[in-house]
Amino acid sequence: MRTALRARHYSRRTEQAYCLWVRRFIRFHGRRHPAQMGEPEVNAFLTSLATDEHVSASTQTQALSALLFLYRNVIHRDIGALHGLVRARKDRRLPVVLTRDEVQRVLDQLDGDLWLVASLLYGSGLRLMECLRLRIQDVDFSRGEVTVRDGKGGKDRVTMLPDASAAPLRRHLARVKELHARDLAAGWGRVRLPDAVDRKYPHAATDWRWQWVFPQRRRWRDPVTGEQGRHHVHETVVQRAVGEAVRRAGLTKRASCHTLRHSFATHLLEAGYDIRTIQELLGHKDVRTTMIYTHVLNRGGRGVRSPIDALAPRHTETAQSPS
Repeated sequence: MRTALRARHYSRRTEQAYCLWVRRFIRFHGRRHPAQMGEPEVNAFLTSLATDEHVSASTQTQALSALLFLYRNVIHRDIGALHGLVRARKDRRLPVVLTRDEVQRVLDQLDGDLWLVASLLYGSGLRLMECLRLRIQDVDFSRGEVTVRDGKGGKDRVTMLPDASAAPLRRHLARVKELHARDLAAGWGRVRLPDAVDRKYPHAATDWRWQWVFPQRRRWRDPVTGEQGRHHVHETVVQRAVGEAVRRAGLTKRASCHTLRHSFATHLLEAGYDIRTIQELLGHKDVRTTMIYTHVLNRGGRGVRSPIDALAPRHTETAQSPS
């Protein structure tokens, strides 16, 4: 399964998720081999996810995709139509969006590298992993651009580098370059490279251009080669910091790192920017995905003014508390 996924250049996260679903499928049916099962077993497993575990529609669809990949590309058998499959109900929920004041309050609770990451999530509309996987060569100060490599769906795109983040980012990269120089002097300073870049360019692993913009504080050791290097900051570090910043800011909204990306798109729409431009900046394949942010333009019940607001204002009276 892993070999088939890697041969087709699926992301590491997709590989982990698909293999997890295959393991759950096998355990659900008493550890029977998938080649001995077919449509009825797949149907029973997916239906159980919807009826017993009450998973979301997207989770059930991911499980289905994993099993389809298994049968088509590993077992080399088409499982056919899944008649009678109970599909999980797809909820149409609006994204949580912060106001500009709320974004400012959250950012004020962060400092250092964590503030810089959060400022790029909001200022550039990046997904968390897109931000953490940035390499030095992906940041172009002269053009004010950030290039996202191998984003969601395996696509590259270019988005803006905010002016407010440019100077702090320059200072941050100066410190990172000093750290990289010390690592090289100690005999380390290597970074993991995508695909076969390390074989095509043997010295690229130590090249400054290929280093992470946000490296970890501790070095990692390759269990096979014994070489040490630095990975990028782990996503949970930023998630915990942003969650704590939201609490300290006193917000009641369930805001997260991705909320900053939602706020980026919403505030650009409020400022009057074209939705196609915002689609390109976000990297959405379909403009209908970007259209969900237009809900902020429909204030107060789709922009309708309540009839009570047209009545003459009532004289303010001292409210009496119930006895």
